[in-house]
Amino acid sequence: MLPELKQRAKPVTPALASSGLSPLMQRLYANRGVTTADEIDLALKGLLPPQQLRGVAEAAELLADAIEGEARVVIVGDFDADGATSSALAVSVLRQMGLKEVSYLVPNRFEYGYGLSPEIVALAAEREPDLIVTVDNGISSLAGVATAQGLGISVLITDHHLPGDELPAADVIVNPNQPGCPFPSKSLAGVGVMFYVLTALRAELRDREWFERCGMAMPNLGDALDLVALGTIADVVSLDRNNRILVAAGLARIRAGRGRPGIDALLEVAGRSASELSSSDLGFILGPRLNAAGRLEDMAIGIECLLAESAFEARPLAQQLDDLNRERRDIESNMQEEALSQLSALEVDDKTLKFGLCVYNKTFHQGVVGIVAARLRERYHRPTIVFADAGDDELKGSGRSIPGVHIRDVLDHVATMHPDLIGKFGGHAMAAGLSLGRKDLDQFQEAFDTAVAVALEHVPPEPVVMTDGELALEDLTLNSAEMIAAAGPWGQHFPEPVFEGVFAIVEQRLLKDKHLKFRLEAGGEKFEAIAFNVDRECWPDDQISRVRIAFQPDINTYRGERNLQLMIRHLWPEA
Repeated sequence: MLPELKQRAKPVTPALASSGLSPLMQRLYANRGVTTADEIDLALKGLLPPQQLRGVAEAAELLADAIEGEARVVIVGDFDADGATSSALAVSVLRQMGLKEVSYLVPNRFEYGYGLSPEIVALAAEREPDLIVTVDNGISSLAGVATAQGLGISVLITDHHLPGDELPAADVIVNPNQPGCPFPSKSLAGVGVMFYVLTALRAELRDREWFERCGMAMPNLGDALDLVALGTIADVVSLDRNNRILVAAGLARIRAGRGRPGIDALLEVAGRSASELSSSDLGFILGPRLNAAGRLEDMAIGIECLLAESAFEARPLAQQLDDLNRERRDIESNMQEEALSQLSALEVDDKTLKFGLCVYNKTFHQGVVGIVAARLRERYHRPTIVFADAGDDELKGSGRSIPGVHIRDVLDHVATMHPDLIGKFGGHAMAAGLSLGRKDLDQFQEAFDTAVAVALEHVPPEPVVMTDGELALEDLTLNSAEMIAAAGPWGQHFPEPVFEGVFAIVEQRLLKDKHLKFRLEAGGEKFEAIAFNVDRECWPDDQISRVRIAFQPDINTYRGERNLQLMIRHLWPEA
């Protein structure tokens, strides 16, 4: 299904026009809702104060008491990159602040599933903790919190996910999305929430003169911003100004060679230069390697890599993560091939394809269903759920959605209309997970399709590529590509600029049997361009002499030379 091109075209405000920025950057920022130059000032002094987070003062007091009282603390994390960075952040900084007995525990997704369940509390209880601290989970763990408190274990929940109708009865909850929390940024990742809690804790310990009494240096929390940047981008949260400040500071540390050994080792195995790291590298290069551990094996590998204190410790762990990621890609490729064969039998045309897609095969790997759902969503532009066996005649599914369809709300609608159909479900607008009985799959497929159709008002969705319009020939330069790269960080809801244009094809050739290398021409100027993973049924085609492309100006570094390259995101034959 070829997407439609639409242009962003928001007006430049007088304040932005008088900012001294180039006309190109004024246009790009305006298209992303920026109205004044202050909004692109990403200095750390612009961070929202911790005091606005409901529960953060009480959390700081609880943790300070634990440190002073030499309590035993267990961090319970999640098995994705946000959970891994949150866990590493909590463990490393609490140790720096003088907590002697702190360990972490991450549920194995295949045995225990997500969150602070009663089973995970039982595992944690074997370590005889005084306090359990959740990171990137816990806001829906009513039974787990009750179990912990029944055992006399205090619970601090730090999370960012949307709460249900009832909150767990934890000692303290810190979550910008909990009812009554005035914190303006609701888009903090789990690692961002923990960063704020630790910031408040440092202030509390300073007021208690803890560092002076112990003769220890007060930790510099700026050292932890590499973790915050990685977890924030990898979790694909909205990059409002507060998150952009956090990510920009973390990227700057890594680029300056001040990243932790584990992040440097991950960059090394991926063949990426720290000095040229971008926010997209965090999301597409480092994030998947961390996630591979939680998807296929044990997220402890990723956490230990991030906690490593030397390159010697970090490198073998990073290599292990890289190997797992290669295995994940192979599994994903096979699953995607099977899923496509199932859906191709259903796809007559865009009008007859189901509104909501469900795919299941008994060979599917439970840890990779979310990635495959995302790939199918991109191909068919439909909300998609991919299921795998979870044992005991149960299926676990992971869903991905499209703009305009809140997939968690869709699942809630299905659960309301069919109360006994879904076992458990949760998530947010664009991603969700659920469980159901294998025998109920056919009924769920119909119910899901119906609920999505209602959400879309029975109008088949059309894929759209948003662009920033055409890029003037004088701006098609290496200098513009460098300026755009420096103007980030770019990410969710603050997207990297994409332009459109028509070019003559001078040359086209296939690379590695799946990528298309172009030499293009416009206005008498020639440009190198590349399109990754093209449709081999359509490209290359020597009969096509002109092409319309949606592209990003990119910097191609080869043998020390930097040159402009157009990174093609979408292409259409042009008459």
